[in-house]
Amino acid sequence: MQQLETDVLIIGAGLAGLVTALCTRGRRVTVLCSWMPPGGTASAMAQGGIAAAVGRDDSPQLHWADTLRAGAGACDPDAVRILCDEAACAVAWLEKMGAHFDRDDERWLMHREAAHSRARVLHINHDRTGFAISRALTRAARDRSNVEFLSGYHAVKLVVGPPGVAGVIALDRKSQPWHIRATDTVLATGGIGQLYSHTSNPRSACGDGLAMALAAGARCDSLEYVQFHPTALAVAADPMPLITEALRGAGARLVDDAGVEIMNAVHPAGALAPRDVVAREVARRRAIGRQVYLDARDLLNRDPLSFPAVRSLCANHHVEPQHERIPVAPAAHYHMGGVVVDTEGRTNLDHLWACGEVACTGVHGANRLASNSLLEAVVFGRRLGDALTLTPSGANETPLADTSESNETLTLDVDTDIWKRLRELMWKHAGIVRSETGLKSALAEIAQLERQVPDGQILLSNRLKLASSLVAAALAHKTSRGAHFREDEHAVATAIDADQVARPRTGT
Repeated sequence: MQQLETDVLIIGAGLAGLVTALCTRGRRVTVLCSWMPPGGTASAMAQGGIAAAVGRDDSPQLHWADTLRAGAGACDPDAVRILCDEAACAVAWLEKMGAHFDRDDERWLMHREAAHSRARVLHINHDRTGFAISRALTRAARDRSNVEFLSGYHAVKLVVGPPGVAGVIALDRKSQPWHIRATDTVLATGGIGQLYSHTSNPRSACGDGLAMALAAGARCDSLEYVQFHPTALAVAADPMPLITEALRGAGARLVDDAGVEIMNAVHPAGALAPRDVVAREVARRRAIGRQVYLDARDLLNRDPLSFPAVRSLCANHHVEPQHERIPVAPAAHYHMGGVVVDTEGRTNLDHLWACGEVACTGVHGANRLASNSLLEAVVFGRRLGDALTLTPSGANETPLADTSESNETLTLDVDTDIWKRLRELMWKHAGIVRSETGLKSALAEIAQLERQVPDGQILLSNRLKLASSLVAAALAHKTSRGAHFREDEHAVATAIDADQVARPRTGT
């Protein structure tokens, strides 16, 4: 097995990984990624924007209250306080790094999205925010003398020794194994959307980082909380193109095939209700044979330059949103659960850190507030980088690792039939609406699939174990809360007042 050594190893080149790399000073940083950013990351696909209480009628306290309310009582209030209090500084730092937000003269333009009580979402080039930020930070990172990118590698296993985590086993594009030693290892591997057959997430978002953490014994929590975005473009595409929530915030109407607005009788906030509420109603309508559309014609015709990403995505699928309604459907979008970390990104395993969607900071609770995900990556990525800066570096003496206990040959291959069956059963049984019968069926089917995995297919094996853990967490959580909805229980937990005590993170 070949070896490489570094000081700080960051796995993933999305926004969380880039911010952490840029904020880690005085140490050698290696960013491990399958492809050079910004390509292939969920961060670069983010259309909406970044939330921050920078308006004259806004405050971090209001942002805090909205975040807790959307999280349905499962947030960590202290972590949310950090997120909201440091948001303005995070936006200013991004501009310093070259990401310049849309302005009206000298003031930032702010937009409103679901479950926000104020317009507090900042955009770049209307709906290209994620790509613009990722591009700016990639350029900044490539200019740093202490940061290097190692592309063309896929981490498959954490190496755990007596001093803690000591890097990873990674496979190159020819499936050759490498032990990449590191003093400190950071998971910034993104989400799990590709575990579902309908998702807005890129092909890389398979939960591989979270699966490695589970296998290594890292404490994980809230795995059952998966957010389904209500308005993906309803076309046969993988991933499904996302139709940003900012359209609804700007006045687009969510209607059925008769042109009737579908949310007005469901929630006081109408189409700007929390995402779990809207997603369930869209799914319910579609399940009984109705079609659901986003009618943005007036909005897009009023400003021909607005929402260029939405226009482009629709055009690629022969939809003309300025002349016709946009067909929409729910899709797996964001994972609120993950590797439990403190407010500086530490896990329960020595020398292992996590940031971004793979981490569970406690800020999202049971239902992420719109546009808080980019903010979380920046706020907690900066805190993690500062913590790594103050952490002593040094050679890691963990012995060379075998690729597995049996010395089998590992491969990046994934059996396409098993993978397809897993994604379909996750959508069917662990999707928007869940039941005890369906979740038990999913566990049994996953166990059967695990016995069929070809030798050496470590990615597929890890993903099946992650799916099993998620389903088990959903089965154990017998009442509904936020994005976790149990149709077989009547004790449904709904959105609550912001000052209610949060549910402690107990781990998995």
